[in-house]
Amino acid sequence: MTRDEALALVKESIARIVPDVEFDTLAMDDKFRDVLELDSLDFLRLVEMLSERTGYRIEEDDYPALTTLADAADFLAAHAP
Repeated sequence: MTRDEALALVKESIARIVPDVEFDTLAMDDKFRDVLELDSLDFLRLVEMLSERTGYRIEEDDYPALTTLADAADFLAAHAP
C-alpha cells in the first residue's frame, strides 16, 4: 500500500465516523482525535475499520502512531500488506 492509498483510506474511514468532516481545515499534522473531538469509542471504531480494510491487525501499542493524518498514513503504508 502506498502512502497516498493509506492516506485516502484513513480519510475515508474518518468520514464514515464523522460524516461532516472538512479535511480542508484539518492539517496533516493536526491530532485529528482532538480536532474532530473523537471520543474513545469513535477512535476504536476507526482503528477497527482501518484494521478490517487493510487486513493488518492494529494493536493497542500502535495507537500512538495513529494520531495525525500523516502518522496514520505512514504507519499503514509501512505495515499493511
